[in-house]
Amino acid sequence: MSSLFPALTDAPAGRTALRFGERSLTYAELAAAAGATAGRLTGGGRVAVWATPTLETAVAVVAALLAGVPAVPLNPRSGEKELAHILSDSAPALVLAAPGAELPSPVSEPARLDVDVRAGGPVPEDRAGEGDPALVVYTSGTTGPPKGAVIPRRAVAATLDALADAWRWTGDDVLVHGLPLFHVHGLVLGVLGPLRRGGSVRHLGRFTTEGVARELNAGATMLFGVPTMYHRIAEALPDEPELVKALAGARLLVSGSAALPVHDHERIAAATGRRVIERYGMTETLMNTSVRADGEARAGTVGVPLPGVELRLVEEDGTEIAAYDGETVGEIQVRGANLFTEYLNRPDATAAAFTADGFFRTGDMAVRDPDGYVRIVGRKATDLIKSGGYKIGAGEIENALLEHPGVREAAVTGEPDADLGERIVAWVVPADPQDPPGLEELADHVARRLAPHKRPRAVRHLGALPRNDMGKIMKRALGQEQGQGQEQSQGQEQSQGQEQGQGQRQGGEQGQGQGQGQGQSRG
Repeated sequence: MSSLFPALTDAPAGRTALRFGERSLTYAELAAAAGATAGRLTGGGRVAVWATPTLETAVAVVAALLAGVPAVPLNPRSGEKELAHILSDSAPALVLAAPGAELPSPVSEPARLDVDVRAGGPVPEDRAGEGDPALVVYTSGTTGPPKGAVIPRRAVAATLDALADAWRWTGDDVLVHGLPLFHVHGLVLGVLGPLRRGGSVRHLGRFTTEGVARELNAGATMLFGVPTMYHRIAEALPDEPELVKALAGARLLVSGSAALPVHDHERIAAATGRRVIERYGMTETLMNTSVRADGEARAGTVGVPLPGVELRLVEEDGTEIAAYDGETVGEIQVRGANLFTEYLNRPDATAAAFTADGFFRTGDMAVRDPDGYVRIVGRKATDLIKSGGYKIGAGEIENALLEHPGVREAAVTGEPDADLGERIVAWVVPADPQDPPGLEELADHVARRLAPHKRPRAVRHLGALPRNDMGKIMKRALGQEQGQGQEQSQGQEQSQGQEQGQGQRQGGEQGQGQGQGQGQSRG
């Protein structure tokens, strides 16, 4: 029996484990196919998996876990330079791929093993220990080449079991998603999660609102998505009654990998009567917090720490923040069985990532409400703006901007300012490019909803915001964009200067939102 996937041998006869489009495997068929592939992974070492959204990817990863061999998911959309780095760094003995899949030149160098999903073989005896590596997942590499986070088997089990507790996740659940399988959201939560529970997953291949409606109306109970997907759902709801019916009947709607804007939360809730819940994790930590299925689905929060996860907020000097006041901003640090063990071949980076008492430094900034709910306000490196003596989270300003009818998309950054330290810059995709909202209009809008010191000092209009494969806004790329119509107001600059002293007296202050680009390695 597999310690990670007991259902491979215990599931009821004929129960569907995986379905990708029109292709599916029962648990018995998955056990046979993964067992046959596992039997060929006898040389030890790591194996790479060409992680297309296919049955073959799921079978390959399960096979590696059955064989006790770490799997390295490869993003098929990565460039050759990045792929070459990952393969050189992880040194896999084999590359597992679907038959007929075309592999770029760096990936064709290791020996290739085609995965036969109709093959038959026994499930091997599980000899791997809970501390043995299960996966090596590479982060996005914002400040250098991607780093391989070594995720042990215990982290996979701990996270999936904690989510089962938080979400009341059982073998009766059928999950729908259309996420990529090279990332922990789509692969660990979206494929390994249902398999550990003995449930089913229906992968859409390519996300469409029609596909979501079809599957949820055909008996699926859960939907996993990222904010881009839920934004499209919110936009489609007025014209798609079947989608409204589908979401209204779902047991659980989960969003992750970045913050879901409050206005999309509210549009979905108003149309369907169901609220999307959010969770928070990273490649290095898997899942840290979530809104519970039996808790309040509060827009703008990522819930409470999962069972087994210790979470604290700390000041810049490392002092722990004891106040649950919804205002005091600190960096999130976590400790628990859900953590990775190391960055592959990077002992320096591994040492720097942990505190002396074993907490992982996430780089995410947050506040905690009096009831313990966590509200992330952004990344320490890109979303924390220190302006006029205040510590301001970009996320709450982004949510306020998105409530303006003239704003389709928004991101907020800080840039150096001689008087304020940093000034707030809004990057806006206007709803009507021919009539974009101006600085004064947007600044007044933010000031009314939040506070005067949180209004933007410049607005730059763009045709689109730069995003990665998971839909996260890449804020480091915004500095390379050419803004159209940058505006400034001297009167507002003077007003901000008058607020500076008050900000220094009061310290950090935060409002309601979350940063949309909360870390290049968020799960």
